[in-house]
Amino acid sequence: MKLALAQLSIAPADVEANVDRAVDAITRAAADGADLVALPELFTVGYFAFDAYARTAEPLGGPTLRRIADAAAEHGVAVVAGSIVEDLDATATETDTDVPAEGGLANTSVVFGPSGDRLAVYRKRHLFGYDSAEAELLTPGDSPGLFEFGGFTVGVTTCYDLRFPEQYRRLVDAGATLVVVPSAWPYPRVEHWTLLPRARAVENQCYVATVNGSGAFDEATLLGRSTAYDPWGTVLASSGDDPALVTATADPERVTEVRETFPALADRRS
Repeated sequence: MKLALAQLSIAPADVEANVDRAVDAITRAAADGADLVALPELFTVGYFAFDAYARTAEPLGGPTLRRIADAAAEHGVAVVAGSIVEDLDATATETDTDVPAEGGLANTSVVFGPSGDRLAVYRKRHLFGYDSAEAELLTPGDSPGLFEFGGFTVGVTTCYDLRFPEQYRRLVDAGATLVVVPSAWPYPRVEHWTLLPRARAVENQCYVATVNGSGAFDEATLLGRSTAYDPWGTVLASSGDDPALVTATADPERVTEVRETFPALADRRS
């Protein structure tokens, strides 16, 4: 399966321009033979545009995700639609998708198949509280965000989730062989960005693909460096901090090979 990580330039609060860039990236990735395209966290509004969260929030059936679903169907690719600010109350009235009882807003990733059908919904579980308004503005989710595609069981996590290894272990226990991580990781924490996903790949013997944004906000600058790691922790492809389309090939048999050659997961003790 060919992965394409769309490291987009994200303009603060400019939803229309940001979605245009996302659709263009999906188009280019499909033309390059991608099977699965992943977009960054809050690619619509920008993670640090906290003041714009409420006014740009949409339900799952809103215009942004309809455009992404249409692009997936038009080009015959699966898309991990990074994440958007979801209006949970509007979703609850418009669709049959379960939403957190608290309502409000969520940081929500949606996965579309090559026919534009919805394969999974993942609402960010760990909300960033350190010098950030995310934990004050958003409601955490509790769904695993798993789907089947291209011979893989794929899990979705978001950015700060990388610091919580137990979440990845639960995904692997549920069968995950690839985890896609839409993110908005800023400077100066470059070392953490390169260490944590590689550790998650090594300890769970699965592919981990991180897709970060690019661009500056008043409070921070995103550091890019979207990267695909194989189950041995080897870097398959990576980028710098500028906008880029990072591509890598993932093989489900590689997961089997690593787990059979070095069966560390079989030695776990709870």
